Order: sequence, then C-alpha cells, then structure tokens
Amino acid sequence: MSRRIAHLDMDAFYASVELLRYPELRGLPVVIGGRSAARPSVAPDGTRLYSRLGDYVGRGVITTATYEARALGVHSAMGLMKAAKLAPEAILLPADFTQYRLYSRRFKDAVAAIAPRIEDRGIDEIYIDLSEHEQDSLTLAKQLKAAVREATRLSCSIGISPNKLLSKIASDLDKPDGITVIGEGDLQARIWPLPVGRINGIGPKAQARLAGLGIDTIGELAAAPFEILAAAFSERYARWLLESAHGRDDRPLVVESMPRSVSRETTFDRDLHARHDRQELGRILDALCERVAGDLARKNVVGRTIGVKVRYDDFRTVTRDQTLPRPVADGAAIRQAAVLCLRRVPLQRRIRLLGVRVAALSVPGTQGDAPDDSDAAQLSLFS
Repeated sequence: MSRRIAHLDMDAFYASVELLRYPELRGLPVVIGGRSAARPSVAPDGTRLYSRLGDYVGRGVITTATYEARALGVHSAMGLMKAAKLAPEAILLPADFTQYRLYSRRFKDAVAAIAPRIEDRGIDEIYIDLSEHEQDSLTLAKQLKAAVREATRLSCSIGISPNKLLSKIASDLDKPDGITVIGEGDLQARIWPLPVGRINGIGPKAQARLAGLGIDTIGELAAAPFEILAAAFSERYARWLLESAHGRDDRPLVVESMPRSVSRETTFDRDLHARHDRQELGRILDALCERVAGDLARKNVVGRTIGVKVRYDDFRTVTRDQTLPRPVADGAAIRQAAVLCLRRVPLQRRIRLLGVRVAALSVPGTQGDAPDDSDAAQLSLFS
C-alpha cells in the first residue's frame, strides 16, 4: 500500500488563539511576543485599549503575527524593536502559553479521533499517517479541517503527499486554510519552481552557498551534478540535497507509544485564596484530576508519580510531587495524592493557576502491581 502522509499546520496559531479572545482585532496587524508586553486595559466606556508595537522598548522577539502583520514585513523571530520600525501601529500582545497548550491539545485530540497515527512536531503542527484510510486524500483533508475547526474554532492548512518532506512543503503552499495534495507530476509542476529554502533543512548558509553555485530553485538543485554539490558541501549532505530535491524521503512517522507524562492545568478568571475560595479550588482540583484520569484512560497508561503546580498572583511558580508505591489511574486516587502534594505548598498568597501531573507512566500490569483504583477517602483540600 502506497504511503499517504499529511502535514497539518495551524494557521498563525498563537495569533489566532488571541483573536478568539479579542475578536475585534480580526483583519488588523497583530504581533505576539515580548514578556513585558501588557494585556489590554479597559477604558471607562468599556472599550479595550491595546499596546502598539511602536511603543515597545526591550529585547523581545516576535513569537508569531497575523497575516496582516506579515504583509507589513514582520515575521517570527524578528526583534520587536526592528519590527516596530516596519509596523509601528500593529497591536502588540504578550504570549499566553497556557491557552496555546490548551488549544493544541484540542486540535490534536480532534485529529486523533479520525486518524490516530500521529507524529507530534510541536504545539501547532503534526504529521498524520493516512495510508490505511479508504477515503481519497481531499475528502480526508476536509474531514480533518472540519474536526479541527469544530474543536477549536481555528483554521489549519494541510499538505498530503507520499512522504513527510513533500507534505511539509505542501502545507505551506495555500495558507491560510488551505489543502494541497501532491500527486504524480506535481513534483515538477509545483515543487521544483520553489526556492531551495522551502526544503526543511536547507538553512540560510546553505542557501547562500547554493546561490553561489547558481542554484536558487528546487528544480535547479535536482539537476545539479553530485560532484559539484559534494565539493561545496559534504558528500553525505550532497546526497541528501539531491534526494530531497527529487522528493524522496523514506523517514517513518515517529508515533510515541508511551507518553512521558500527562498533565492538566488551568488559569483562573480571578486570583483565588486557599481559605476564602476553598470550595471553588476544591471543585477545580476535582475537575483537573478527572480530566487527567480521562487522558490516562485514553492512552491506556497508569502512573506512579503525582505532581501539582501552583502559580501565585506574583507569577512565581512552585511544584511538588510524590511517588506512590503502586501506579494509579483513577481520578480519586490522583486527587488524594495531589492533596498531599498541596499540603507541602505555601498557600499564603493568592493563586492564579493550578495544575495536576501524572508521570512515571507504564502500561497496566507491566510493573507487577495492579493499578490502585480504589475509592480513596477524600482528603480536605487545604487543611
């Protein structure tokens, strides 16, 4: 059976998540980045007041930007001070990785429900093995995009080809919200005219050296004699350059069979106090532990090390964990261990974030001890 590999890339992911929170910014140039950037303030009339890129002072870099901002010449990894000269009126927002990780889990879970063989490549992109699916590539791509949009209200772009290399290139050809299928004859028509830098692994230095050889496009690279490339680079890299230019890539998907840990966390709408907001914190802890238990069940794993994460109102973060004698997977057992961890956390300050983590994972029955899924007595949350 011929391989079908999809590369799914979320469109301007961080910026798109922010636009869900601030929909009035749609269609405007928005830049995400800079730790010192401020969240919007609210005017007396209720309107939001945003920081402008031109007012930024610091050494921060752009994490991402909307396509409207990119049209002004700014891009990821560019210094904010440099970007301010190009787009001083662009809106500047700080990154919120708690939200981004939440939406990352949502889109990956949505994809996994349709096509479970996934290689995770980061917070906003994955490879998907579609080889064993009966539907045609276009139909599958539309199903995946619809599932992602339903789960996140965000768009993604998908490239499908026989391998990872071509699919990654393809996913970028029709952004945003695009689908590109590379089939027979498309290598020469769609890939070869592209600049060599579109191949993942050919960086700026290699591009400059290839340009010195008169090689600017992938098609020109495909036609280059091996001896010339080997003289300019190593023989090994020269072979890889030619293989890539001809669209050949036999790398398998790396599908993790055993995750390192499972965790859930939430940032509160308002800072909570351990004593005054005890009941609300208890409900939040219950929900986090049940969600972690659900994740463990879906992955068919159990864990022995339970940990908690607490972030105070001054943004300091502390963690505590405890290794149990037997692995657990039940929400009640996870909660009992989490409470013991929380008893070792100073709780004088207000709390803005709470998280629960299960590590030291294993498949049930492989460590000689059965999971402890008994209904453990509920401990008082913060005594």
